[in-house]
Amino acid sequence: MTRPSARRPGEEGGRLPRASSRRLFLMGAAGAAVTVGGDLGLVEGVWAAAPHVPDRPFDKEAAEKFMRRAIELSRKGWEAGDGPPFGAVIVKGDKVVGESWNRRIATKDVTAHAEMEAIRRACKKLDSFSLQGCDLYASAQPCPMCLAATYWARIDRVYYGNSARDSAAVGFDDEPFYEQLKRPPGRRRVPEVQLLAKEAKEVFEAYAARQKPARDR
Repeated sequence: MTRPSARRPGEEGGRLPRASSRRLFLMGAAGAAVTVGGDLGLVEGVWAAAPHVPDRPFDKEAAEKFMRRAIELSRKGWEAGDGPPFGAVIVKGDKVVGESWNRRIATKDVTAHAEMEAIRRACKKLDSFSLQGCDLYASAQPCPMCLAATYWARIDRVYYGNSARDSAAVGFDDEPFYEQLKRPPGRRRVPEVQLLAKEAKEVFEAYAARQKPARDR
C-alpha cells in the first residue's frame, strides 16, 4: 500500500517557503488545482506538496511515552465497548491537547475514529482549526479518512504503532478504499454524479470575488 510518509527523525530535508499570498489550492475531481481564497482554508499548494520536517528535535523517550498512552487508550476503548481497539493522542510541545479512543459504536457515528475524535478535541481546546505545531500518536496507521484529516489540520508528524498490514490482519483493511480512490469518480463503488454544475459554480464565483479584495490588500 502506498501512503504519504513523514520523514524519519534525523533525516535531512528542507521546507519550501510558504506561499506569500496565503492562497488555498484544492484538488478537484478532475485533478485540477484551483485558487479559492485566503486564510479560510488549510491545504496550501506549497504546504501540501513540500517535504516537511518539523523544526523540533526528536525526543525518543517522550515519543514513546505518548505512543504508550495511545496504545493504552486503544485497549480501554475496546474493553469499554465503545469501538474497535484504536487510540490516538495529539501533543503540542510536551502537552497533550487532545486524546480519544474509537467511539464508533458508542456514538453510532461512523466518523468517530480515535484520530478524528482526538483532532476534534484538540481543535476545541486550542480554539483553532489548525493544529500546526502538533504531533499525532496513533495506535495504528491512520485510515484514509483520518489521514486526510491530519492534512487538513496541518499536523506536523504522525507516529503509529500497528501498521496498515497489522490492522488488515485483524479485520480492518483500508486497501479497498485506496483502490476506490484510484478510480474515476463515476466508476467508484459509490458513483459520483455531477448535477447543476453551473448553479453550484455561481456560489464559488461569488465566494472568490468576495475573497479577492482581501488578497489584494
